[in-house]
Amino acid sequence: MTSLLRIVLLFFCLSAVASAQTARRANSEPVPVDRIVAVVNDEVITLHELRSGLGVAISQLRRQGTPLPPRDVLERQMLERLIMDKVQLQHARDIGLRIDDVQLDQALQRIAAGNKMTMAQFREALQKDGVAFDKFREDIRNEMTIARVREREVESKIAISEGEIENYLSGESAKAGASEEYEVAHILLRAPESASPEQISGLKAKADQVLDRAVKGENFSQLAAAYSDAPDGLQGGSLGMRPLDRLPTIFSEVVVKLKPGEVAPLLRSPNGFHIVKLVAKRGGGGGLPAVQQTHVRHILIKVNEIVSESEALHKMEGLYDRIRHGEKFAELARSHSQDGSATKGGDLGWIYPGDTVPEFERAMNDLKPGEVSRPVKSPFGYHLIEVLERRVQDVSADRQKAAARQALRERKLDEAYQDWLRQARDRAYVEVRLEDR
Repeated sequence: MTSLLRIVLLFFCLSAVASAQTARRANSEPVPVDRIVAVVNDEVITLHELRSGLGVAISQLRRQGTPLPPRDVLERQMLERLIMDKVQLQHARDIGLRIDDVQLDQALQRIAAGNKMTMAQFREALQKDGVAFDKFREDIRNEMTIARVREREVESKIAISEGEIENYLSGESAKAGASEEYEVAHILLRAPESASPEQISGLKAKADQVLDRAVKGENFSQLAAAYSDAPDGLQGGSLGMRPLDRLPTIFSEVVVKLKPGEVAPLLRSPNGFHIVKLVAKRGGGGGLPAVQQTHVRHILIKVNEIVSESEALHKMEGLYDRIRHGEKFAELARSHSQDGSATKGGDLGWIYPGDTVPEFERAMNDLKPGEVSRPVKSPFGYHLIEVLERRVQDVSADRQKAAARQALRERKLDEAYQDWLRQARDRAYVEVRLEDR
């Protein structure tokens, strides 16, 4: 299930929680309409935002069967999550990164389709559950924006050397990494970038207490929701089922020594202290796995100093309508595409994962064979994409290197993202006013 679809399910649960809270407040003392609970640089977080987010988190934890932490603990965790989201959205604004309406509408259409609804039906379902469509739409935009920030500021800057790839392929990692998969949950107690020895000592004492409770069998998801500073904390800290070589190195070195249900000794990294639990383990196929290839073609209209974004989009919408009404994709590609593949009817051949820019690959992966996308924006301009067929192939020597590179990137990604978040949080001016009554 994609992160966007998980958001949809959470919003469906939210209305019941909000209604119950409203009913309880109606029979108790008056409460303020709203107030500021935190200041983040030049913006604020309100009590209404905090309560809305808390309602979503409570609904999710209940659906997972996770016992709820004390409300004041959960409230502080949610406020920190909102602060981190605000910091990332402000960074996106500062660097000019924005999800435009075309990209947003495409995402909403995919969400509706994933729920087996038309957009009209999906909008009506949200309204029946008390979720304002405009608010939901902007929440999805924010979620997509944060994902793009991660891609730009973290994923794109992870460097993998040829030496690392050769060491990976010549060692046992390639075989062992695919032969077994591990479901890992974790708790991160983040250390500030310029933490003093006294702060580190206090944080370690807190981490030791949480570790002791985890080892004694307390619900790990509840502990993660109460104490973890990682983005997945309020979801129980689960990393999902992954091959060993896709886990951060600091985790992979210890989980191989654990039995399912066991908790590792406290781990220290530049980001803070980690508590790691092996939830489950299962066998795999051994060796580097086969990968899915997609046979795809496209039409590209470039955006430049001569053709504006609106002109390119308008032209692409016209081509999309012509294809819908029966004109041949290949013929239109030869006539209109501003790409070297135009002479081949837009045919890009067989594409491996990672061969194209993320925007193109996401749209391509959402299509079934024979489907044509609506206009898709990428750094090159606007595309119409048609998937012709798919297949699963054993990897060649070159693709083994590519698979090794991807495994190494994923191994580094979580830690790099945590490091970037820690630095972004430390650079921000944050004033918490939760206790102001």
